[in-house]
Amino acid sequence: MSTLSVHGLSVHFRNRLVLDVARLDFSSNGLVGLIGANGAGKTTLLRALAGLIRVHGNVRYRDQDLQTMPTAQRARCVAYLPQNADAQWPLSVEQLVALGRLPHRRALSAMQDTDRQAMRWAMAAVDVGHLAQRPITALSGGERSRALLARSLAVQAPLLMVDEPTASLDPYHQLLIMEVLSNYARNKGLVISVLHDLNLAARFCDRLVLVHDGAIAADGTSEQVLGDDELARCYQVRVVRHQHDGPIIVPIARTDA
Repeated sequence: MSTLSVHGLSVHFRNRLVLDVARLDFSSNGLVGLIGANGAGKTTLLRALAGLIRVHGNVRYRDQDLQTMPTAQRARCVAYLPQNADAQWPLSVEQLVALGRLPHRRALSAMQDTDRQAMRWAMAAVDVGHLAQRPITALSGGERSRALLARSLAVQAPLLMVDEPTASLDPYHQLLIMEVLSNYARNKGLVISVLHDLNLAARFCDRLVLVHDGAIAADGTSEQVLGDDELARCYQVRVVRHQHDGPIIVPIARTDA
């Protein structure tokens, strides 16, 4: 049985069809990369999978409809980090990450050892433990991005969904975050991530779903999905390829140039 399944999914914005997916099934573990050009529908698909937008069709988690699942239960099952997430209040990093434990706590209840352990693990995983007492508003963009990811990790949900988690990071932290997501997928649950870096996607993801014009253009391993024809059709680029501990894909020209 699939952990997360999609059947006859469609999304309309202002009477315009922007996403149309006949079927997608996800197992309980693994790192899945949602890839595709700007405007292809990746973020819309991720939000639909998280039960955050109104859809036609079915998105089911272990035979429960995510659309009708009680909010408190869904908050424990699904951790979601949106694209360009931000925090406007001057909370400390530790206070921000503590918000990730709210789904597991009763209203006004004291924090338990399990909450503190989850917070320490999440902050250490993304290299913000040394920033625990710093206001989130005083951090750099990359530091803030990692702190917000720590908040999502602290939920320790069986479904972790993240939108462009490496977008504002330096190369060291891009690799670190992909390693964290890969380890989470191996040990804690299913991770679905929107990614633009094809090399990170090819190297770390167990499965890639290529979205094009609001539909699934390809679904499988990096070798199956990142072929020359698919990249030319969906990204309008030509690439050269190398191998070094995995595939290296370098766009070299636009196909319409």
